[in-house]
Amino acid sequence: MVLPRLLRRVSRWRETRALERHAIPDELWATILAAYPFIAARSAEDQQALRTLSSLFLSRKEFHGAQGMQVTDEMAVAIAAQACLPILKLGLEAYDGFVGIVVHADEVVAAREVMDEDGVVHQYDEVLTGEAMEGGPVMLAWADVLTAGESAELAYNVVIHEFAHVLDMADGAADGVPLLPTDAAREAWIACIDAEYERFADRIDAGDEDTVLDPYGAEAVEEFFAVAVEAFFVAPGAMRAEHPALYALFAGYFRQSPAG
Repeated sequence: MVLPRLLRRVSRWRETRALERHAIPDELWATILAAYPFIAARSAEDQQALRTLSSLFLSRKEFHGAQGMQVTDEMAVAIAAQACLPILKLGLEAYDGFVGIVVHADEVVAAREVMDEDGVVHQYDEVLTGEAMEGGPVMLAWADVLTAGESAELAYNVVIHEFAHVLDMADGAADGVPLLPTDAAREAWIACIDAEYERFADRIDAGDEDTVLDPYGAEAVEEFFAVAVEAFFVAPGAMRAEHPALYALFAGYFRQSPAG
């Protein structure tokens, strides 16, 4: 039919225009590779695909600096490259549910309130280096983004963590289960991640914090998913050694095996 072919041609034209307008200069891309070894460690093919996907990401998302902060090209590309690692084989459509990215200079303090089982409301302050909300925006602390190359050895990456939450919420719930193609795939995922989470939480409750994954993951299964995704992409060898079943689950979902 003529219409589908026309739509495909228009889509390809738009993508070509976006890549031209948001092309990442060689010098800037070299800076990114130097700053983030977990990106530089990827194959030349993956790096080129990531560079292309990052350009398309930049064309579709809107960056805002908080409290007068100016988001430079280097900052935007650094965020885009890390955000696109998890969707390298999934495609940018996985992030279609939001547009805005708010960048703070450093961590922020957010006022929270929660109602307990007795109906009593408790108020408290929470220090944040990042936050992903359903429908956006995604908030990031630049200080943590900037040092992601160094903190990778601790399996910590705020960008990947928050964008893991974006993937998690794609099915409408933050529960450690991303959007999956079948009920059978969802059931298999839940069986694996719930078992891994329970074992991890038991270790943390017993006082064992000598873990590859951030102990913060014991807070809830959705946080366990996010910290595990961080480790999968920035400390994959250690993550695979400590959580082989979870690594295999992620490798199937993301269609990548960063540990090689």
